[in-house]
Amino acid sequence: MSEKSAMIKDALILFAITVVAGLLLGVVYDVTKEPIAQQKEKAKQEACANVFSTAATFETVTDSSGAPVKNNVNSVDIDEVMRALDGDGNLLGYVITVTDHEGYGGDIQFSMGVTFDGILNGISLLSISETAGLGMKAGDILVPQFVNKKAEQFAYTKSGASNDSEIDAISGATITTNAIVNGVNAGLTYFRDVLLVSDSIG
Repeated sequence: MSEKSAMIKDALILFAITVVAGLLLGVVYDVTKEPIAQQKEKAKQEACANVFSTAATFETVTDSSGAPVKNNVNSVDIDEVMRALDGDGNLLGYVITVTDHEGYGGDIQFSMGVTFDGILNGISLLSISETAGLGMKAGDILVPQFVNKKAEQFAYTKSGASNDSEIDAISGATITTNAIVNGVNAGLTYFRDVLLVSDSIG
């Protein structure tokens, strides 16, 4: 076999391998796409239930094009808004998913449930990569402090919270504390200035 023929043969073999690999990847994608989507939806519904246990169902708030509502408030991303509905379909409040980009280890994303009368049911962390033993204590130290609180804005303190609008900072993790408090405040601002003003979105 000539050198040219050998090169052509090798190229054809390589091409065949590439085609087969591409087809297999396509099959794997098609097989796993639906289960992954279902798992994401399940995780979203669980996060909603964590911060709005009294709701029977949740529905995504969309804009005029049918896309999920997104926004930015004070450099915090409003990733998604869900209406929390009772068994008769009456609006109880909202679940707002936010991402603050100023965590010590990067983005911090969480969902927060706010009743129609402005009570923060609580927050549920979705994504956090803070320092082990410091910022990663947010779930144990910060999250419980936001349960059933009503405040226009929260502030953190290092000397002990004295009212509902104050949150005890994590010792040694002020940046993490600040990021989560800012995220909650952005969500509350969006709730008051946009969602309460008009629930005709979508």
